[in-house]
Amino acid sequence: MSITKKIQESAVESLTHLYEQEFNEKDFQVSQTNPEFEGDYTIVLFSLIKNLKKSPDVIGKELGDYIVKNYSLLFSKYNIIKGFLNLTVTDNYWFDLLNKNYNDVCFGKHAMNGKKIMVEYSSPNTNKPLHLGHLRNNFLGWSVAEILKANGYDVVKSCIVNDRGIHICKSMIAWQMFGNMETPESTKTKGDHFVGEYYVKFNDEYKREVEELISKGVEKDKAEKEAPIMQRAQKMLLDWENNKPEVIDLWKKMNAWVYKGFDVTYKRIGSDFDKTYYESNTYLLGKQIVEEGLAKKVFIKDDDGSIWIDLTEDGLDKKIVQRKDGTSVYITQDIGLAEKKYEEYKIDKSIYVIGDEQNYHMKVLKLIAEKLDLPNAKNIFHLSYGMVELPSGKMKSREGTVVDADDMVDEMIATAKQHTEELGKVKDFEEHELQQLFETIGLGAMKFYLLRVDPKKRMIFNPEESIDFHGFTGPFVQYTYARIQSVLKKVTSNLPIAIGIPVTGNRQPATNLLSLEKELILTLEQYSQIIEQAATELNPSVIANYIFHLAKTFNSFYTEHSIANAESEDKKQVRLQIATMTANVIKSSMQLLGIPVPERM
Repeated sequence: MSITKKIQESAVESLTHLYEQEFNEKDFQVSQTNPEFEGDYTIVLFSLIKNLKKSPDVIGKELGDYIVKNYSLLFSKYNIIKGFLNLTVTDNYWFDLLNKNYNDVCFGKHAMNGKKIMVEYSSPNTNKPLHLGHLRNNFLGWSVAEILKANGYDVVKSCIVNDRGIHICKSMIAWQMFGNMETPESTKTKGDHFVGEYYVKFNDEYKREVEELISKGVEKDKAEKEAPIMQRAQKMLLDWENNKPEVIDLWKKMNAWVYKGFDVTYKRIGSDFDKTYYESNTYLLGKQIVEEGLAKKVFIKDDDGSIWIDLTEDGLDKKIVQRKDGTSVYITQDIGLAEKKYEEYKIDKSIYVIGDEQNYHMKVLKLIAEKLDLPNAKNIFHLSYGMVELPSGKMKSREGTVVDADDMVDEMIATAKQHTEELGKVKDFEEHELQQLFETIGLGAMKFYLLRVDPKKRMIFNPEESIDFHGFTGPFVQYTYARIQSVLKKVTSNLPIAIGIPVTGNRQPATNLLSLEKELILTLEQYSQIIEQAATELNPSVIANYIFHLAKTFNSFYTEHSIANAESEDKKQVRLQIATMTANVIKSSMQLLGIPVPERM
């Protein structure tokens, strides 16, 4: 049980005894004491004034006296400042916490709760490689899944691959026109990059043909529809839907090239999935649901045969769910897939990690699912995140200006190498160790930078800033961990860390905690609550901010207080325990972000 929970329970019991009324945890607020005041945790008293008809100072004195007297193992003293009851937790409590948990690598994690959640992320198109936006999506989805696991959920990581449609046909047509039977192998090009180049070539040729038609007097709208290359792509889409063998064969071949490339990138960035859905298998899902919706009068059929839903009373507009020719639209297959997910996994919640440009689409999906009474419809959740840009501005895939994920990873590793070599502390590393270190630092810097921002916010990714060893960055945290490991290795090379200072009853330990020692232990104790908060908010930046604060506090502590040359053996053991627990929590929390920590750097 967290210290905050213990304070809440002791305050509820004390108030109930003192004033012979029923109280609960919602009747007051508990927070960490403001650094400028003495104390560790504060009970805010103002909400009690009206009910008790006493001044905050009187309530504070009565409650403070009772708590310190009756919970002496937990609290040593108190003070009152303008309506705030500041409680000081006993050193015994913190010593006991250290003794029990300093070497527990699972500290802070929650027991399994019997609930299952699916997290869908990545959702790539098979006409181009993953790009910088996909990196934020993958890092966010993967991290949210791990945070939920740490909170006791059974998590299914899923991905929907957009492997059909006009955009896929564009790459296929361009390869037929310009490819000369080239392959990724013959050109020594990664498969997803290879196919993506033909998507760009399609749009270059399309633009050329449209301009040529316009120069001949054709109106722009008509030229865009009648450009020969676009008409070929549209015919290919119809041929695909009609299962024309040569089109299906080409589609399978080019998609296989892309999947092979995706697999390399996913492995490199540490992204994985338990279940992959393919749009080519799901695009017909939902058609039966549309028929059922018509029968329930959730949907209405237009005079031309198309089927719609009217959401104007819900503050939205009319949405088509089936075209007049009987073909489905994106929302139709999304409805069908939502039902399929539940049928397969019986999930309690379905989280979609999708950019904020799809906010409206996801509102419509959830609302339709609710109106259709689909199972678990109310637990569809859109984890909307802002787009990521570079300092140079926005990116456009059809113009070939998108920054490929692979290129960004290469740049980050190269930048990590440059910065690490400038520090000059890796001269005794073997070549393979160096390469592993550069990848660990480079990828860690990118993940941390992309995850340290609240998902809802749009952001600019600055590669150079992300790898600053002294800033709010992954490398700073990684360096802190490596520093602790170095200290522990030196101090305990001949002697293992002792069990610690046993504390029982009211016996005072042989040493007292100094300010920075207590601040570190107090911060470590909060880890379980931080994990819970990050899961509640579906926000990995909560973890990133916590780790940075922990690492910064440890560095302040280590600058002020020696471990190896501590004032006494008891004090040495306390600091060894603090360092060990700090390292464990840093490693654990960085793992929730998908970031490894090097043992030395």
